[in-house]
Order: sequence, then C-alpha cells, then structure tokens
Amino acid sequence: MIDENADKLGALLDTPDLAAALNNERFKQFLDHVPVAVAISELHPSETITYANREFERLTGHSIAEIEGKSWRALPGMAANEDDERLLRDAVKSESDYIGEFAIGQEAGKIVVDVWSNTIEDEDGTPLFRLVALALAGNERELDARATALKEKDEQLRELQHRVKNNLQMITALIRLEARNVQDDSTGERFDRLAGRIGALAVLYDTLSQENADERIDLSIYLGQIATSVMAAHATEGVRLNMKLDSWIASVNVAMPAGLVVNELLTNALKHAFLDRDGGTITLHSLVDEFGCHITVADNGVGLGDGVVWPKPGKLGAIIVQSLKKNAAAKVAVDSEPGKGLKVVISFAKAAAAPGA
Repeated sequence: MIDENADKLGALLDTPDLAAALNNERFKQFLDHVPVAVAISELHPSETITYANREFERLTGHSIAEIEGKSWRALPGMAANEDDERLLRDAVKSESDYIGEFAIGQEAGKIVVDVWSNTIEDEDGTPLFRLVALALAGNERELDARATALKEKDEQLRELQHRVKNNLQMITALIRLEARNVQDDSTGERFDRLAGRIGALAVLYDTLSQENADERIDLSIYLGQIATSVMAAHATEGVRLNMKLDSWIASVNVAMPAGLVVNELLTNALKHAFLDRDGGTITLHSLVDEFGCHITVADNGVGLGDGVVWPKPGKLGAIIVQSLKKNAAAKVAVDSEPGKGLKVVISFAKAAAAPGA
C-alpha cells in the first residue's frame, strides 16, 4: 500500500506547472477524487497552505476552510510510535519524502496515517511549493489487532525455531554416535561431516531464536559458536585455535553458507592437516575494513596434496561455496603448498552482505 501511494504522490510531483494546474478546475476535481490526502503550500513570500483536497479534510478532521490560508501549525497529529515525540506540523517542514506513521485524533477515535512531504522546485532549482500527502494506514483498533497478530506469529516462529534447533541437535548426536560404530573409516567420516553441517545449522537456529533476533546475524558470534562446537567435537592434542572476530551484521542468506564453509574447513584441518605431526595452529579470523568483511581460515599443516583442490568440484562443499558467491558476491581465494598448510580467504563487500541486499 505504501508503494502504491508513493507512486500516486510521484505522479503529482511530476506535474509540469503546479501553479497553473491548481488554477485548473478539472485538475482540482481530479485531486478531490484521489484516495490520497493532499495539501499544498506556497513557500514565498511566507509559507501558507493554499490548497487541500477532500481526503485531506477527512483524514485530519479539519475543514478546508480551517486549513487553507493557515500555516502547517494548524495540522494535527503526532508520531504513532510511542518512542517518537515528533509533531506532524513540525515533521512536514523539517523532513522529506516518506516521514513515517502519525496518529490523528478524531471524534470516532484515533486513526494512523502514512505521511510524505516534498518540496517542488522550478527549472532553476528554486523551491516554490511544499506538497504534503497522507494515506490511511488504519485505525487504532485495527493497528493494535495487527500488532497482536504479528506478536503471536513471532512467538510461534520462535517456538518453531527452538524445536527445530533441538531436533537438529538430537540428529547431530545420533549421527555422530552411529559414525563411531561404522567399521568403514570413509563411511564414518562422511557421517561425521554430515553431523558437523547439521550442527552448524543448529547454531544458526539457536541464534535466530534468541530474544529480538531477526533476519540479521552477527557473523562474529555465529562463527565463534561454530568454531567452539567443531573444536569440542574433534579435539586434537597439540592443535590450538587462533581466533579473532570483528562484529559484522549480515543477512541469514550470507551467514548460513559462510558458517557451513567455516565448519567444513575447520573440520578438515582438525582431521587431516596435522597427521603425523605433534600439533599446529588453526587460524579463524573474520575482520572488517572499509571495503567489507574478510573471513580467513588457515592452518600450518601438511597442505593439499599434488593435484588436490578445495573445494572439490561436484561435492557439497563446492555447492556451499557457490551459494556464498551468489548470495553475497563473495570472492574466494585458496592458497596451499605441500607441507606449508592451507589458507582460504572469503571476502565480500558491505553492501552485498547487508540484510535485505
């Protein structure tokens, strides 16, 4: 609805000569029948309201005679949000474009309106008019009911996430238990790898189910939890983790594949990087600079063998990396030499990984 009303406002702002149009009775009749409240003020010599349509009269509860010729101080209403103390009469002059929801008291009770305010300039860029538009968002009872329904759905979603997390944790435990009983080492490792991936998803659901969580994830917290989980599941004597994580808010669509990739690399390092060695160091850094976020997973172990690449084409790891490239335009750099370890750097720009991107 907001987008639709914004389009109608845009059509008014595109009127070539507003002053001439307002002197045209057919144009005024058109404005009187649009479902958006419109009021216009001339900015010179002093700003006063020179026109208001019938919908503006209906939504504000003030007659056209009471509004025209007055300043915007005659405009009733205040911000609908309890934490917002703006008065509508001040906001329309100090802000522009969509300025928010405002509550207006009427005899039948409060209504809530979406409000836009824009100045209209001449060809030289001199502001000539201010156009204020209001569109009904709902009455107080409807908005309260909508808020209650959203709260109930939010609580149901959190409960669902909690159950999914618990089920994932149980599945992870059962798979790892089964992996220990498999005689074939390669089959057992595949079970264990699957358990790790499911465990990473369980951590994600745990983060989402926390109070006030939404579609945004702090990547530093998420990756730190994954690292802790992987180290606990595959503890290797003599191997230490060097971890440095900057706070970075990313969308779930970015955090999920990033977490799975980190889980994969840490698991590989613990299982294979230090074979026949007394120990070593695994590095997990997620550092933020002016360009974006750079996730580094590295080890000083045996490195990839001749002809071996990571991720291996056709395997799930490659699909996960491809998902990260698609969802966040990520760049993945892999560096490895036999005997000198493996280093993977995943970089993505801030705008590409932001929530809603």
